[in-house]
Amino acid sequence: MARLAGTAPSNSNTQPWQVEVVSGAARQRLADALLAAHAERRTSVDLPYSEGMYAQVHQTRRAAFGAELYGVLSIGPEDHEARAACDAESLRFYGAPHTAFLFVHGDGEARLSADVGAYMQTLLLALTAYGVDSCPQGLLSFYANTVRTELGFTGGKLLAGISFGYADATAPVNRVTTERAPLESTT
Repeated sequence: MARLAGTAPSNSNTQPWQVEVVSGAARQRLADALLAAHAERRTSVDLPYSEGMYAQVHQTRRAAFGAELYGVLSIGPEDHEARAACDAESLRFYGAPHTAFLFVHGDGEARLSADVGAYMQTLLLALTAYGVDSCPQGLLSFYANTVRTELGFTGGKLLAGISFGYADATAPVNRVTTERAPLESTT
């Protein structure tokens, strides 16, 4: 699947990605380190992020998704403890046995991140084609230094993580079906 994902297009065929996959005991150590960093509020974001980066239409879509997700999980809007537990589950990779971390090489940030995004989409499609379920996770990128330290990796900027394995069909979160904007509003 990684070989197939590596066929993704990139500007001038630069392929500015580095993918690190973690499984087994190393995955568990990383989950423990991520939970500790989260509890201690030790975030380290490589690529700029702010709540204000979304236009109003995107904030509306994001809020609708959050309401659906937390609704399926029976978590109320003011239940900060339950939301924190949901974040903790994310930092445990939702129980998936493998997680891929996508790093961007170079200083072009947004331009190069677009290339890594093409790789990520190709990887997600390849996983699906082979019957493997996956979950892209932006939250993992909020702990870039922790990820690099635990993986012994020194290069690149962390864009995202993708946890993958086989979904638990009985898990409430797997009942969430995200809405898509009408084609005429995006194209």
